[in-house]
Amino acid sequence: MHSIKTKKFVPLVHICSAFSAPTADGIAENQHKAQFYSRIAVEEGYLPIAPHLLFPQFMSEETERDHALRLSCILISKCHEVWVIGDITSGMAAEIAYAKKHFKAIRYFDEDMVEVY
Repeated sequence: MHSIKTKKFVPLVHICSAFSAPTADGIAENQHKAQFYSRIAVEEGYLPIAPHLLFPQFMSEETERDHALRLSCILISKCHEVWVIGDITSGMAAEIAYAKKHFKAIRYFDEDMVEVY
């Protein structure tokens, strides 16, 4: 049996990227991008928190969007950083506003994960 060992502190990072899109294909593309961003975070030594990869599995975007955003903000409160990636949507703007209000470190990246600010 394998034992789980942790070597060091691993900071939590909230992945703030687009989820909504006009088509199912657009949503799938945005989820694929969030997977890529999360992988980069792991490679950089972070533990990524990407609610838009988890919540759609059991919540409805059409009827529970506001509740999902509230839950996402609770997760932001637990994170050390927020990474804002790509063009900012209305949902992302709400998360950014929450992060700023709670003095979270915010970093901005383009879709290729090049830091822009």
